[in-house]
Amino acid sequence: MFSINTKKENGFEKFILKDKDSNTFAVILPACGAILNEFTISHNGTAINVIDSYDTAENFIHNHEANGFMGSKLSPFVCRLNHGRYHFGGNEYKLEKFYMGKSAIHGILYNKAYEVTDENANELHASLTMKYEYRGEEPGYPFNYDCIVTWQLEKDNKLSVTTECINKDKGLIPMQDGWHPYFNLGDSADALQLEFQSKEMVEFNNELIPTQNLIPYSEFNALKNIGNTFFDNCFKLNMDACQPMCVLRNPAKNIEIEIHPEKSYPYLQIYIPPHRKNIAIENLSGAPDAFNNGMGVITLEPGESAIFKTSYKITILK
Repeated sequence: MFSINTKKENGFEKFILKDKDSNTFAVILPACGAILNEFTISHNGTAINVIDSYDTAENFIHNHEANGFMGSKLSPFVCRLNHGRYHFGGNEYKLEKFYMGKSAIHGILYNKAYEVTDENANELHASLTMKYEYRGEEPGYPFNYDCIVTWQLEKDNKLSVTTECINKDKGLIPMQDGWHPYFNLGDSADALQLEFQSKEMVEFNNELIPTQNLIPYSEFNALKNIGNTFFDNCFKLNMDACQPMCVLRNPAKNIEIEIHPEKSYPYLQIYIPPHRKNIAIENLSGAPDAFNNGMGVITLEPGESAIFKTSYKITILK
């Protein structure tokens, strides 16, 4: 049986989706960009949270960008937008919200407060749906759309997230979507093993902007030690391969995470920060700077929607 409970703690209003049979639970923060703040299983009486998370609401508010946008919803563009500029419909636009170097990064909605619109718990799952109505607040994206996020916890430690973006404008709008979770399996990234299904890496210039070229890449097509590998790269997934598209494993602790993106997320961005204590594995609908290079940008007509979905599964290895 599944349940949904709310809890006010450390400035957060937490929505807790729980599988009562296994004690697996997920903590969602609608007021903090609809992010997943915990995904925890119980093993041999020990609670194991695989998500790097915020301890207080104050930490989220003041340090979200400095903490590498942990958990962020990436919308309406993902990763970097070169100089924050793009052309659409014969007009030029410039984003103003947040820059890293010369690029606007990680969209607009990453710290917005979502409104919970539905809760459902039964014998099969617990789900939470929330919505943010974006109405052109940022001058560089003067379009209207609704972003609807549904987190759903199921049996066997499976958690899925579905995003629906609906054009509420009078004309066409450009759109991308993604997530920016950081995973922590109890040891540094160096000690972990990684596998992801990709034949091509997006070539970046020295400012991490795609050149529009794809480079052959198969380095981690089978489970391999990360070691000292540097990652701040985007890969095109081979969606014809068998799921999961990505596996992250800690062989010393016998725990792994499987990532199962649907075809709506054909790109995978991987980033290991300099401290190497965690690893960001980001499902993306398009490549960085897609508003300029066209690599995965979607154009929605008035009233049209786009749906994006991925799932995470935690497994304790025998």
